[in-house]
This record gives sequence, structure tokens and C-alpha cells, in this order.
Amino acid sequence: MERTNRSKLVFTVKNKCRVCYTCVRECPAKAIKIINGQAEVLDERCIGCGNCVKVCSQGAKVFLETKDEVRALLNSNDLVIACVAPSFPAEFTEISDHRILVSLIRKIGFGKVVEVSFGADMVAKEYKKLFNNNGNKTCITSDCPAIVSYIKIYHPEMVSSLAPIVSPMVAITRIAKAKYGENAKIVFIGPCLAKKAESVEVDEILTFKELREMFNEQGLTTKNVEPTEFDPPFSGKGAIFPVSRGLLHTINKSDDISEGNTIVAEGKNNFIAAINEFEKNKIYSQHLELLCCEGCIMGPGMTKPDERYSKRTCISNYVKEKLNNLDVEQWEKDIKEFSNIDLSRTFKVENIKINKPGEEEIAKVLLSMGKKEPKDHLNCRACGYQTCREHAIAIIEGLAESEMCLPYTIEKLHDSINSLNISNENLSTAQQALKQSEKLAHMGQLSAGIAHELNNPLGVITMYSNILKEEAKSDDPIIEDLELIVEQAERCKGIVGGLLNFARKNQVKPSEANIENFTKHSIDSIIKPNNISISFSSEMNDPIAMFDKDQLMQVLTNLEKNAVEAMPNGGELKIFITDTDDEIEINVSDTGTGISKENMDKLFTPFFTTKKPGKGTGLGLPLIYGIVKMHKGQISVQSNDDAEKGETGTNFKIKIPRIINNS
Repeated sequence: MERTNRSKLVFTVKNKCRVCYTCVRECPAKAIKIINGQAEVLDERCIGCGNCVKVCSQGAKVFLETKDEVRALLNSNDLVIACVAPSFPAEFTEISDHRILVSLIRKIGFGKVVEVSFGADMVAKEYKKLFNNNGNKTCITSDCPAIVSYIKIYHPEMVSSLAPIVSPMVAITRIAKAKYGENAKIVFIGPCLAKKAESVEVDEILTFKELREMFNEQGLTTKNVEPTEFDPPFSGKGAIFPVSRGLLHTINKSDDISEGNTIVAEGKNNFIAAINEFEKNKIYSQHLELLCCEGCIMGPGMTKPDERYSKRTCISNYVKEKLNNLDVEQWEKDIKEFSNIDLSRTFKVENIKINKPGEEEIAKVLLSMGKKEPKDHLNCRACGYQTCREHAIAIIEGLAESEMCLPYTIEKLHDSINSLNISNENLSTAQQALKQSEKLAHMGQLSAGIAHELNNPLGVITMYSNILKEEAKSDDPIIEDLELIVEQAERCKGIVGGLLNFARKNQVKPSEANIENFTKHSIDSIIKPNNISISFSSEMNDPIAMFDKDQLMQVLTNLEKNAVEAMPNGGELKIFITDTDDEIEINVSDTGTGISKENMDKLFTPFFTTKKPGKGTGLGLPLIYGIVKMHKGQISVQSNDDAEKGETGTNFKIKIPRIINNS
């Protein structure tokens, strides 16, 4: 009789889950749901195979333990029978005499200890009848509870193909109760997690791991006990049941392609492939022996998850020894004695409704992960799913998240890094601009104060110099000296005017003009050497703007002259204009020598110049800065003077509002 309410068999220890998706990848039923970065097991989809428990390196997946329930049975007044799975020689390899293990189990408190392999002998007889009398009708073995659950849940239409025969565990349960009394309590001990949800006929199930823990808790060792034999009935060849093809070997059948009509498929990928082909009628007149694990010796309840072939050798050695010492006559009597026990079973479909998403919905999810074309479907399986399409379906079903896709996540990470780099660059530029603005604002205040203080004495000097010049005789040599004083005073006045412009004390007188034509005109006003080429380009949607023509002409001609002077060996001067609805952008770039990093912070400082003495006052760029600020705009500079880092040159970018409002 099957369990109608299957227990939750596997749990997630959340603080240990590292979201590596190994459990998703290894789960044949895809019963793992990723919720907020945590891998949760969906009980209604879980088949109890325990693959997730075996593969989780962090110990984040644990199975249902029933040691307390078994202790409660052992403390009762009932006879409790331990039914030991035939895979025990592969688990307890350190115990050379199986009778020592039997005694250890008795020490825990079990009244009887029997071998499940006798149940396997009885089940094998039933399969032999089925295979011989079933005609052309194919069947699927039903001794693996994980396989049975998988078919009942995911392929309900194939339930009728399951062999209507109980597993060896249920068979020995019925036999033990027939021999020792219906009130006896049965505890199955084996390597299988799915057994814990297989049948209500078995009172409790322990894994070999749990059995070892009970030995340790009670301090039991091989030195504490004397050897005792299993209780009857004694088994025969059924002891080979837990290895791959064990059933066939027990009934002397072959899966040789030239002889038999049985296909053996073991392991999560192989059994699913066999079921799919069986469902599509691609396997004709073939019986399927399916095992979720690679033999029961590889079950999740084993202490060591690997060493398959050494475990197989342990089983083989035990079976050989058993058959050599087998009392065949007594074995045949036992088989005959229990031949009337009903070993049949029925199956109840546990089909869960899974609405298959449409192609449009799948395509939408794939597109959201950057999978626009078939070539984008890498099917790398890093997400845990076989294909990108399966992953997309799992997302729609609420089982997976887009971030599980490694290429998609890496691409998002790269985009984030690029975005951060751009943000950092913009922030650095803004910080530099703010620093420069603060410095220039202080300099502007100082310059305005100096200009204000110098204007009055310069006016007095100019006025009295002119008066003295008029009063002097025409042949008086002092006239030349007075003219020099007036000239130099006028020069000082011009410098003071530059300081006032830098300090933004002047007003902008905007007028409407075509900025494209205006910029072209500025190019015509500079002297161009033959080894320098000038190009102008525009991507403006609307060239009409409001600006102060005289002041902006100063800006452009100064920048263009500086660019020409920065290319003594020739080069190219480029002027590019673009716009938005509210703003105009002018770029003046050259392929000259560039500006060194140490001078970048000083560019707009009054009287700073890298030109030779007498070639400049150092007020050109400060004047440009003041005019741009008066236009409520921004000016920025990018330059490279190191040829090893790329092409040298400088680019000045000016942004001003399309319409200047003096208020």
C-alpha cells in the first residue's frame, strides 16, 4: 500500500546554500526552486532521489531523519524487525564478517534482523513470470521508488506500464509479518532516501548513515559484540539486487542486444532518456529496468558517495560466499512456504498540473536575457538546465531566475562596470570642474578688486601724461618719454579690462544669429600656415541662437589661434558644432603638442602662460572662461601630451544656452 501523503524528504539549510545551482543541475525532476537566491525543494515535485543531497558540497541539502521514531519503536513492547537492504556489504566495508553487523543491529534493540534480499528472491520470481508471460507488452520495473514517483508525477500516462510488483522492501515486510506476526514492527535499513515515502506497510526507514550514527551514539563497535547470523528466511541470489542489472542477474536474464529484450538504464540522464523514448514508441517489445541511481550501492543514504566499483566488488564477494554456503534445500522450502503471499501492487497517479507556456511567452523571456537569435542559445548548463529554452520555461513556471544565466549575468556585470566607470569619470570631471570653479571664483574676486583699484590711478596717469605732453614744446625730448608713459598706461588699462572680463563684471549683449555662419567667419579671421588644415562640421538641427557676437568671436578666435600655435610642425584644426533643443555645443580640437597634466589645473588662471616671454599675457584663456560664464555656459578641456598613450592634441568643449537671459 502506497503512502498517500508523501513526507517532505529533503530540506534546505538556508545559511549554507551558496546558490551554485549544482542541485538544480542534478535534479532529474527539476524540483528545485530558486527563491531570492536560495535553492528550495518543492515537495510536490520531488521524487526523493537524493541527488541534491549527494552533490551539495556545502551540506545545504539534508534529508528527513527518522532516528527518533525508530528509537520510539525500539522502546515499545512490540517486536521490531530490522530488514537490512542487500547493499550493506558496500556500506560496511570495514566489517569483514556480516554476522558482526547483525549483532551490532541487535544491540541497538531490534528483536529480529532479516535480509531484504530474500524479498528480492521472491520479487525476482514474479518478474520472471511477468517477462515470460507478458507477450509483446512491455513493462517498466517498479522496484526503484524514485523511478515510480517520477512516472506517477511527470508521465502519468505511463503508469499502466509499471510492473504491478512490490519492491523487495515491501515483499520482505509482508513475509516477515507472515512469519513473525502481523503485530511486528518493520524498520527498513538501506541506502535509499525515496524508500522513506514508498509504503505505509513499513513502519520506519533508516538510511545506512543514520544507522552508523545510532551505533556511535550508543558507543557500539565491532569489539563490543559476538557474531550472530541473520534471522530466517535466508536469501539466495537476490543479494545481487542492488548492483546495476541485479534484477536480470537474479532471474538469469540478459540485456545483451543479440539475446534479450530488456534495456537497462541507470542514472538521472539515462533513465529520463529511456522513458522519453519509451513514451514516443521508439522502444518496441523491450522491458525497461530503470534505476535512478547507478545501482542502489550509489544511493544517497550511503556514507561514501563514490567508489562505485569497489562497492560492486564487495557485493560480488558477499554473494559468492553466500551462494557457496547456501542451504539450497532450505531456501527452496522457504520460497515455497511464502509463495502464496500477494506481491502485487497498484499505482495511483500523482500528476501535478504544469501549464506549458506558449512560444511567444518563452521568446519574450529569452529576449530579456539577451537571447535574440538561435546563436545566442549557448546551452552552457551553468544555470542547471540542459538548454536556454528549458531555463526560460522554468522562469515562467516560477522555478528559476534570469540571474541564473551565467552569460547574461556576466554581461550585466560588464554593463554595470562600464556604467560605474563612466559615472566615476563624470564624477571625477565634475569634482575637477568644481575645484577649478571655486579657485577661479576666488581669483575672479581678487581680479575684480585689483582692476577696481588700478583703474583710478591709471586714469590719473594717462590724463596728466597727456596734459604734460600738450604743455611741452614740440622739440622737447620729454615728449617721447610722456608718449611711452601713455602707451604703457593704455596697455595696463587693457590688462585691467581683461581682468574685469575674467571676473565677469561686464554684461552680455545677446543678439540673434546663425551660429554655423558665425563660426565659419571666425575661421576666416585667423592666419593659417600651409602645414595646417582646418575642417568645419555641424550636426545642428537649428543653427539660430542668441549670444554676444563680439564676445563669442573673442572666444573662438582665441581658441583657434592657440590651436594653430600648438601645432608648430603642422596638423589639423577641427571645429565641430552640435545642439539640443536648449543648448549649443562647440568643439575646437587640434592635433598639436597637447597640455601636460601639471598645467591642466592652471589653464584659466590669469597671467599663467606656457608661451615664450613677450608672446602672451596669460589672459586669453581666463578671458574665454569669463565670457563663457557670462553666457551662463560651461567650458571643459581634454588633452594628451604623451604620444605613447595615443594621438596628442587638445579639445576645448564649450556649452552655452541657446537663448541668453541676462536677468
